[in-house]
Amino acid sequence: MIGQLGMGGTEKQVVLLARGLRDRGIDISVWALYDSARNHHEDELRQSGINVVNVGLHGYREVCYTLQNIARIGGMVARLRRERPDIVHAFLFHTYVIAAPVARMARVPVLVAGRRSLGNFKEDRPMARVAERLATSATDLLIANAAAVAEDTKRRERVRESMIEVIYNGLPAQAFAQVSPADVETAGPVVLCVANLKRYKGHRYLLEAMSLLQRGGRACTLLLAGEGAERHALERQAGLLGIDVRFLGACDDVRPLLARADVVAHASLEEGMSNAVMEAMAAGRAVVATSVGGTPELLRGRGLLVPPADPAALADAIEQVLADRVLAGRLGAAARSWSRAHLSAGAMVDRHIQIYSDLMERRCAG
Repeated sequence: MIGQLGMGGTEKQVVLLARGLRDRGIDISVWALYDSARNHHEDELRQSGINVVNVGLHGYREVCYTLQNIARIGGMVARLRRERPDIVHAFLFHTYVIAAPVARMARVPVLVAGRRSLGNFKEDRPMARVAERLATSATDLLIANAAAVAEDTKRRERVRESMIEVIYNGLPAQAFAQVSPADVETAGPVVLCVANLKRYKGHRYLLEAMSLLQRGGRACTLLLAGEGAERHALERQAGLLGIDVRFLGACDDVRPLLARADVVAHASLEEGMSNAVMEAMAAGRAVVATSVGGTPELLRGRGLLVPPADPAALADAIEQVLADRVLAGRLGAAARSWSRAHLSAGAMVDRHIQIYSDLMERRCAG
């Protein structure tokens, strides 16, 4: 279960996991809970022979929507009782706070919940913390996508060590394939950032870093692959700074952009386990990123890490990579080699199956 099947990193991981389970003969359905026109991966899943259920929940602001949601949640319980799955695995906060009571009312044997990011977004939301605590009390296991996320979860939620496991995100085989670089007309180096245009992704600091580089005599072309609410503000900022920024919108396949990039930069203020950083590593790119969440686990010794919200440090690290092509090549090769060994989709799927099996055995034995 997931909120919707849009363009985010978690949605990509759900698709990879669902396909991997299906390929190993496991009967799998993907439920998208919220009514959304952004169910980008729905056709892709159906073409792979995976059943997709659109639950059709709405927001809570309108009374009629609330009544419809109550009816649809009741329908979820009834459908789960009919289909009798062994396991429900819920991804992201707004999904697992609904999935937990639904799965338990439907008497599903095992409930697993994903932890995909740090818990900063719940800091000033006491009701969210209460809802999560109740959901966790009904959950058999939490699966984090980074050790940093697991540690953050244990600290904030006070869950015991045995309650949480770490499984890194996976990359499909095509992430490692060689592709032709995108055609980008520019006289300067190309810096690429693949991230939805959301405030916590820190694009404003990356734009400031580009301005610092330009003032220092290293004018670059910045490619921003992603869409989001911050676009207009970032376009205004780029215009005021007088820097070359290309807003590419949402991109289905970023591999040609990665092949063209001289350096990949990420300025996130917070992060779980970044799929975009992983994809850059698989492509053999030198990566400069902020030291937040699970990113240090990916890049330690294989990329350059800088503090968040520090444009000067970001600019200095990008300049270091651009000025030293031997360093750039060494970082890219190390990142590609490590990601091949540790971040394959097959390993991610196999680890999930092992955990699911262990949980089922434990349930049967109990």
